[in-house]
Amino acid sequence: MSDFILETNQLTKRYSRRILAVDGLDLQIPKGQVFGLLGPNGSGKTTTLGMILGVISKTGGTFSWFGQGEDYKLRKNVGAILEQPNFYPFLSARQNLVVHSRIKDIRNPDLDGLLKMVRLYDRSNDPFKTYSLGMKQRLAIASAMLADPEVLIFDEPTNGLDPQGIAEIRKIILNIRDMNKSIVLASHLLDEVQKVCSHFAVLRRGKKIYSGSVDEALSGTNSISVGADNMPALKREVSACSGVNAMEEFADSLRLHLSGEWTVAGFNKYLVERNIEVNYIQQKKSSLEEKFLEILNEDHTTRTVDQSPTTL
Repeated sequence: MSDFILETNQLTKRYSRRILAVDGLDLQIPKGQVFGLLGPNGSGKTTTLGMILGVISKTGGTFSWFGQGEDYKLRKNVGAILEQPNFYPFLSARQNLVVHSRIKDIRNPDLDGLLKMVRLYDRSNDPFKTYSLGMKQRLAIASAMLADPEVLIFDEPTNGLDPQGIAEIRKIILNIRDMNKSIVLASHLLDEVQKVCSHFAVLRRGKKIYSGSVDEALSGTNSISVGADNMPALKREVSACSGVNAMEEFADSLRLHLSGEWTVAGFNKYLVERNIEVNYIQQKKSSLEEKFLEILNEDHTTRTVDQSPTTL
């Protein structure tokens, strides 16, 4: 058995001569990860998920589930929400899950356990048509979990939800992760991806331009915000510090990008020793949104350089 739940090799989807949706995509997703698939609109995220689930035909390349190839039988161990789920509006949540279990040929599913997991147990006998968008999405997660799959695939699971609905879906995803499941999550809500994903890949125009762990991607920036009543003196001492790699000025504070050995406490001590009394100092953690934009900008710059005309 492979250590990877999913591998793709030069996976490609071309819709026409002009539209290349996925371009030679290589992915390796180990067991136990919550893997985020990120990218701007039109980057190929949903098309990629469609191909590995067998609902969109691929143009080229291969993919392999659990190291055993593309056999559709392997996908019985994969639960997915790819598009708007289909439920009968006049049936209850419980009745809809019974219908879905029969369609999927799943015997004796733990309906009570699933309804409790997605926090619908108290409303399980109410018609689906009375549910909010968040409740409908939670029922879709329960349906994807009917066969107790090893892998869950979610395409924009929080799309259109309010903050409370987003938080509820996030908690359910983390609970599923803690059940030793692997999760592939496509989303454009970078803050949510940062809160639930361990690893991620960035797609742009169908090509993978970055892949790595969330922690590693965010570990390269050591920055703090600091303010003082005497801003000119603060700026003077900061400018003289060799450990400050860059400085951004704001109305009542400075944002400093520091060498890796500096801590907030250490830098505060440095300022106190120079008679600078700070009234505000805080470590600023890099966000996945900042890293995402940086990756896209670097890719754009590389493309611009690569596509520049050659002078003979």
